[in-house]
Amino acid sequence: MEWLGEIPSHWECLPIRSIFKFRNEKNDPIKTDNILSLSIANGVTEYSDENRGGNKRKDDLSSYKLAYPNDIVLNSMNVIVGAVGVSKYFGAISPVYYALSLYNQRANLSYYENIFKNENFQRGLLRFGKGILIKFGENGKMNTIRMKISQDDLKKLYFPIPPLDEQQKISQFLDDKTAKIDQAVDLAEKQIALLKEHKQILIQNAVTRGLNPDVPLKDSGVEWIGQVPEHWELTIGMNVFRENKRDNKGMKENTVLSLSYGKIIIKPEEKLFGLVPESFETYQIVEPNDIIIRCTDLQNDQTSLRTGLAQDKGIITSAYLNLKVINNYSAKFLHYYLHALDITKVLYKFGSGLRQNLSFLDFKRLPIIDIPLAEQQQIADYLDAQIIKIDQAIALKTAHIEKLKEYKSVLINDVVTGKVRV
Repeated sequence: MEWLGEIPSHWECLPIRSIFKFRNEKNDPIKTDNILSLSIANGVTEYSDENRGGNKRKDDLSSYKLAYPNDIVLNSMNVIVGAVGVSKYFGAISPVYYALSLYNQRANLSYYENIFKNENFQRGLLRFGKGILIKFGENGKMNTIRMKISQDDLKKLYFPIPPLDEQQKISQFLDDKTAKIDQAVDLAEKQIALLKEHKQILIQNAVTRGLNPDVPLKDSGVEWIGQVPEHWELTIGMNVFRENKRDNKGMKENTVLSLSYGKIIIKPEEKLFGLVPESFETYQIVEPNDIIIRCTDLQNDQTSLRTGLAQDKGIITSAYLNLKVINNYSAKFLHYYLHALDITKVLYKFGSGLRQNLSFLDFKRLPIIDIPLAEQQQIADYLDAQIIKIDQAIALKTAHIEKLKEYKSVLINDVVTGKVRV
């Protein structure tokens, strides 16, 4: 086994079928209506669990298979990226899932759970994959691979089988070490959440209260804006924005832009392969300092940021709204203002239709803070400087998390394959 490499000389290797039984028991006639779900993040959960992931429930429960407590359940289409876990429940599982029951008396379940969760083992299954659909995250890493691994191919695998006492020691060692790593990751993630919260409060306060904490305040008359400095006024979007509808007929521009996590980025070349239009002539031209809004389906997608400020000239799909800021207003300040409304979901109050889509009409009537241009620029410059520091701190914490996860993966692989003695 290439993923396994060398193993201690006193360890054996056995076919997987000598250690596990593939449980292909059907839920027909219906034995349970407790549907189990499987996700990379949460492992095996009950379908009723609010934090579950995995496939959607089917109406025909007789098409499901059964899984029992202590079965290893894996998704044949997604095991390569970690869709595997041990079930705590009796329930019905999707037909694309496999349930493996440990029956060899010389085998420790926790040890083999670590093997199935070992990234080297998962990547080793690539050679068996039938059909490919790979999805990349924004960081360029694979986060989903739809590549079916058949039971017949799984049965060709050989697994190490150390002496039982060594398996138990390995499991205890990894339980202790990975728990500590997970605690460190959890702490760093909480710190990132606090930094993001601080960032949002900073933006919210700056665009609605200004930078002088002692300035006299007055009621703005708008509930979600609250009190503002006495010398500030309100206007509406029609006095601030124009809709930029310049199309790309004649292919004037070929730099494709995309809204990603609240930033307008130049779309990488590899992202342009696959489902792309025959022509980019229907795209709209974007200029630096245009504010781009993703306007569709607010009701079903309230997680991602919908506002971004363009830094580059290029083109973007006409599904986005392109706002051009008129003179005497700072595009950067207005972007921060809309960003605050985006984070706090105030923008969703203006959506219309079944999916609460936004339109330029919504932005024409949107209440906007109206203050002197010099003060707008001062606030924008202040936020730029502060946010750079916060984003750098977040980047350091994120890199720390990646290192911890990498260390955890290497540790599990080295220990379960006998490269590191415990």
